[in-house]
Amino acid sequence: MSRLVHQYLTKTHWTSWTWALRAIPASPALGQHMKYHSNSASRPDGVHVVDLRSDTLTKPTPAMRKAMAEAEVGDDVFGEDPTINALQGRVAKMFNMEAALYVPTGTMGNLISVLTHCQSRGLEILLGDKSHIHLYEQGGIATLGGVHPRAIANLPDGTFDLETLDNYIRPTDDPHQPWTQLVCVENTHNFCGGKVIPLSFMKNLRQKTDEYGICVHMDGARLINAAVALGVEPSEIVQYSDSVSLCLSKGIGAPVGSVICGKADFIASCHRLRKAVGGGMRQAGVIAAAAMVALDDATERLTKDHAHAKIIAKALHEYGAGVVDVDLDGVHSNIIMVDIIKEGLLAPDFCHRLNQVTPEEFDSLKTPIQVWCMPFNSQKVRMVTHCNVTLTDIELAVKKLKYALEEMREKPTVSEREHIYYNN
Repeated sequence: MSRLVHQYLTKTHWTSWTWALRAIPASPALGQHMKYHSNSASRPDGVHVVDLRSDTLTKPTPAMRKAMAEAEVGDDVFGEDPTINALQGRVAKMFNMEAALYVPTGTMGNLISVLTHCQSRGLEILLGDKSHIHLYEQGGIATLGGVHPRAIANLPDGTFDLETLDNYIRPTDDPHQPWTQLVCVENTHNFCGGKVIPLSFMKNLRQKTDEYGICVHMDGARLINAAVALGVEPSEIVQYSDSVSLCLSKGIGAPVGSVICGKADFIASCHRLRKAVGGGMRQAGVIAAAAMVALDDATERLTKDHAHAKIIAKALHEYGAGVVDVDLDGVHSNIIMVDIIKEGLLAPDFCHRLNQVTPEEFDSLKTPIQVWCMPFNSQKVRMVTHCNVTLTDIELAVKKLKYALEEMREKPTVSEREHIYYNN
């Protein structure tokens, strides 16, 4: 055993190094109150960490950093930043939409889009009950805009039953009810495991909303992942939406920002609202330059990410019998949802074990490996591949999974912390 590895194993007492799994009692959803702390600068020497918590964790490439250093900039609030303007024009053209607007975050992009569609209080939007807007954006549309969200049960593929949509759209002649103004969809669908929404669903949804004269907004945080998975241009996906938000700091791999697209008058209203919620930036071309570089080879990189996700999923399926279950056909993009099926084993325990290196494991694998992932609820774990995870990382992660799953099949590995769950 090497000296560095020996020091690492001794210091950590065969448990995790920098992660603390803490239950945060303020949140009603388990996935939200599992707060993970890691400090990449403090990773122990000699330990190979494969971080699959999220594709938001990517670091700028040397080409991105060079572009940022050399970016031509101006005041974007005045519309004078040439790099921002170039990025907005590029994404609008990619989506075949009239205009685009760069915003700091995807949450802000969705908020601005919804509030621009719903410009008076008391209007209602329809959205999936497992959608990101509904679960993970603090109810901002209601808090800040007085917009009422009405949730429709998401199907496992991220869609919802269009046959029941008529029952959700409010009548306009009843003074007791809000008016339905907007339907929101998510593509790819995060909570449902990175599912790609079928084009046929979008087409049928558009036909239905046209009957009622209401709009469609797509939370396209990972929309380019969907386009790569379907083998189509992004414009083919968004043709059935009135607006779309694209996150540049997820699968695409840029460090900051999102872009929203729609008609010119829609984007003009969004521009005004962006200023109101504090999203007006000045010489933001510095960060937009990285996004321009990230878009250059996004298709090639996302194709690799999807292939890596398939490798991880197949390993979990092959070695996880009796411990975990993975729907191989349901891995559409870069997200793998892992169902914990071993009695007595919980998702946080599974994640905790993958973050351990035992002496027996080191003797067997010869390399100390940590695989970082995230529990979504008591029985479900999410793993996400991204451009900073190499094929070598994937191969090492498979070695770790094979060893840990075989161990867990014999006995569940329970972490030393107390589990606190809130099922409301």
